[in-house]
Amino acid sequence: MSSPFRTHRIVVLDSHTLSDGDLDFGPLQQLGDCHCYPRTAPAEVVARCSGADLVLTNKVVLDAAVMAALPQLRYIGVLATGYNVVDLAAARARGIVVTNVPAYSTASVAQHVFALLLEWTQQVGHHDRRVHAGAWSGCADFSFRERPLVELAGQTFGIVGYGAIGAAVARIAQAFGLEVLVATRTPARHPELAQGSLVAVSLDELLARADLISLHCPLTPETDRLINLARLRQMKTGAILINTGRGGLLDEVAVAAALHSGQLGALLTDVLGSEPPAGDNPLLQAPRTIITPHIAWATRAARQRLLDTVVANVAAFLAGRSQNQVNG
Repeated sequence: MSSPFRTHRIVVLDSHTLSDGDLDFGPLQQLGDCHCYPRTAPAEVVARCSGADLVLTNKVVLDAAVMAALPQLRYIGVLATGYNVVDLAAARARGIVVTNVPAYSTASVAQHVFALLLEWTQQVGHHDRRVHAGAWSGCADFSFRERPLVELAGQTFGIVGYGAIGAAVARIAQAFGLEVLVATRTPARHPELAQGSLVAVSLDELLARADLISLHCPLTPETDRLINLARLRQMKTGAILINTGRGGLLDEVAVAAALHSGQLGALLTDVLGSEPPAGDNPLLQAPRTIITPHIAWATRAARQRLLDTVVANVAAFLAGRSQNQVNG
């Protein structure tokens, strides 16, 4: 059966990170003349989007100059929650609707926070590699440990930012028996932040008290390099810093220096300021780091929810209404 939307040209500029073939783009393709590109270089954007009235992007930048070169463009769908790759003011001026996909990865990112943390506290990967190398087979005892193992219960866990992901992380932290401190701009909206082991405090108090600090605030001019030299000095010596938010929340030079000096106990991060990172990024050579390549969001379940919402956003726009619009 032919689609009533078949006359609309839809271009997906960077589909590879969303799916490397494990997700079905059929529902999106049913909505129009759909062209999916795994990756698009900046110089290719205008040519690929020529004639399109709907463009979908994850990380490919759509700025005012690109929009000016695409007079037919009426819709930009961001394949993510963050939409800083789109010039919202330029889109608004041209009557272009911009949508995003909120809250699709909450459970997956919260899970990854503790994957990073437990890898650090239990040293699972290290000991697994040593067992497979024969170290246990040649051991005189029934058990061996080559790195310290750390119990979480009773420690203080600080969460900076209390949106959906921060709240999910707090629930898991409480299940581990951690005392949870939360720094948020809007504590009054969250009455649960005065109950038991979940307490709202200032950022200064959180940094001073927490053994473990997890960042979940958006990257804004106010939070750019939030964790800098001055803030690192406020932390307990040996505190553990976890970042699954945005790489720009860290002053990477200052954090690397704190790791080298021992002021910071460890950095466990899924994000860096520039992705992919330059080879000389100071965190790549810093001690006591675990770095994963921005994969906290990327479970199959989360990516399927993302694609489902992208399709629903496009269908709503084509039906004359908008959902998840960020520039209304």
